[in-house]
Amino acid sequence: MEVEVLESSMVAPSELTPKHTLWLSNLDLQFPSTHYTPVVLLYRPSPRMASFSLDIMKAALSKALVPYYPLAGRLTVDGSTGRPEISCTGDGVLFVAARAGGSGTLGDLGDLAPSEELRRMLVPSAADGGGHAGVLLVMLQVTFFRCGAVCLGVATQHMASDGRGVSHFLNTWAAIARGGVDEAATLPRPFLDRSLLRERSPPAAVRIEHAKYPLPHSGGGGASSSKLNAPFATAILRVSKGQVEALKCSTSGGYARGKRASMFAAVAAHLWRCTCKVHGLLGTEETRLFVAVDIRTRVRPPLPDSYLGNALVHSLAVAKVEDVVSGPIGAVAAKVAEASAQVTDEHIRSQVEYMEKMEADPEKDLYVVSWGNLGFSGVDFGWGRPAFFRRATMRRGGLMYLVPCLEGEGGVDVVVTVEPAERVDRFKELFYEGLNGHSLTEAVKQSKI
Repeated sequence: MEVEVLESSMVAPSELTPKHTLWLSNLDLQFPSTHYTPVVLLYRPSPRMASFSLDIMKAALSKALVPYYPLAGRLTVDGSTGRPEISCTGDGVLFVAARAGGSGTLGDLGDLAPSEELRRMLVPSAADGGGHAGVLLVMLQVTFFRCGAVCLGVATQHMASDGRGVSHFLNTWAAIARGGVDEAATLPRPFLDRSLLRERSPPAAVRIEHAKYPLPHSGGGGASSSKLNAPFATAILRVSKGQVEALKCSTSGGYARGKRASMFAAVAAHLWRCTCKVHGLLGTEETRLFVAVDIRTRVRPPLPDSYLGNALVHSLAVAKVEDVVSGPIGAVAAKVAEASAQVTDEHIRSQVEYMEKMEADPEKDLYVVSWGNLGFSGVDFGWGRPAFFRRATMRRGGLMYLVPCLEGEGGVDVVVTVEPAERVDRFKELFYEGLNGHSLTEAVKQSKI
């Protein structure tokens, strides 16, 4: 499917905004200057789209950039230290309006699995911004389909913010478009002070075995250059609400007494098991699963939910392959839960300081991310909430994203990348065979109650 660009322009804040540089924490510097997070939000046809106006969207975006003015700046480098920083110039963000060709229906996009082709069609790239000083931080594209659907493509420079910060920005923009500045006044303003994440001086004695933690500074996500260039396949695995519940129930054995695992821990454990099986790992080998942990409520003092920046650290679960494949699924889920639980304030402070000293990053075996609570599901410009959202493209193999299903009975979409690519079909088989096995086991248990 081809996409015709109707308009491309820079949208600046509607008022004068502060001009200064914004210091970036070591958690921001995990990502290279070329790392953008591409996200698509799809809105199905709605009668309320009759009032859709590009002028309203652009005017609302301009107003939203007043409190979120750092996003209208550019990524630059401190001339004296060489450290990246945000220059709050107020130059604006890239805004593109486009129209889908072909039949103009969502069917032209297939299953919307992340791919370079999907990103090319629906999310702008830095090259679309033309000549500018410094690196653009935000690029946006609104694509119209003849069937009446609309897609919002967002590319955010990852040093500027994590997903939660970006979703707050999009919700503010949408609220202004929907009901004006007064509508957005009920939303929290962005918290811009990143100094709470400065390394301690002098650094405290290291109390954590940091060899366990990834430092994705040089590779942007911790992957080596060979890993980034290796061919992989992407698939979307739909897990129904009933399958999620059956999987969670199956973790009662081997998990904490009288409890069962969360959705994230249960699904991550199942993905870990499938990964070990599909790659034929030896039982005595060690396998690792990395999880991304939001630290806003874990650091002391806590960061506001509206913190605009990166508040993510990586934690790790390690196990023998035989324990992951053959042990109780509850015990595997407990490993995942422990990896998240161990992220305390001391862990965070120590990791921030460690990242200041080290740039090497061990290659990850499996990296699982939950997008369940980011806030993208509430981005409503007046046409209703998105039917779904997800990454537009994936960067390498071994990535697993858990994204909530926003339509139907609920559940979760698991976006996976499998390397080498030819193993993806077997991964799907293992995934659903395991899910069906847990569902059957749970059904037998319920029949005996």
